[in-house]
Amino acid sequence: MELTVELNHPLVRHHLTILRDQSTPPSLFRHQVNRLAWFLASAATADLPVEPRKINTPLVEMMGCQISKRIALVPILRAGLGMVEPLLSLIPEAEVWHLGMYRDEETARPVEYYCKLPTGGGADIGFVLDPMLATGGSVLSAIEILNRWGCPDIRVLSVIASRPGIDRLQAEYPKLRIFVCAIDAELNDRKFIVPGLGDAGDRIFNTLG
Repeated sequence: MELTVELNHPLVRHHLTILRDQSTPPSLFRHQVNRLAWFLASAATADLPVEPRKINTPLVEMMGCQISKRIALVPILRAGLGMVEPLLSLIPEAEVWHLGMYRDEETARPVEYYCKLPTGGGADIGFVLDPMLATGGSVLSAIEILNRWGCPDIRVLSVIASRPGIDRLQAEYPKLRIFVCAIDAELNDRKFIVPGLGDAGDRIFNTLG
């Protein structure tokens, strides 16, 4: 099983090019994040466990199946909110829990300001949603929180990841499953992904100023 999956699909590359373009307006940028999150969701859910379910079609009785595990979507605020809808449309029964983190611009380290996870134990599978995996700090913090919560299967979905960020996650969690549309080679001196696409949260929510 490939633990880090970089999607190789012409439509992914097409939509990712539009997403990266600095002339793409916020409304289209949001649509592109949504479309690419759908591709990520398709890859990340390909092996979800199912159980039998007997139903009646208009013609006959048949045996189908249904998802058999408790699933949580965990967007990292605020940019991660842009990836929730595609997964929720595919898994309507999923729970949505939120982790709020912002990056300290001086240290480039994540600062947690909000955590809304239920008490009494975690989901069976948790999808961490963050469009940009730069240093990996926010995602690592989210993984630590989900581990304490009691989630045994954690999967990370990011539109663009940096190679240093991927390497850091793999070093800390060798069995972690990561799904990305593209892996960019480097970070600049401000810890932004290069070539990247800038600040995903600002572009999603039109707060570039």
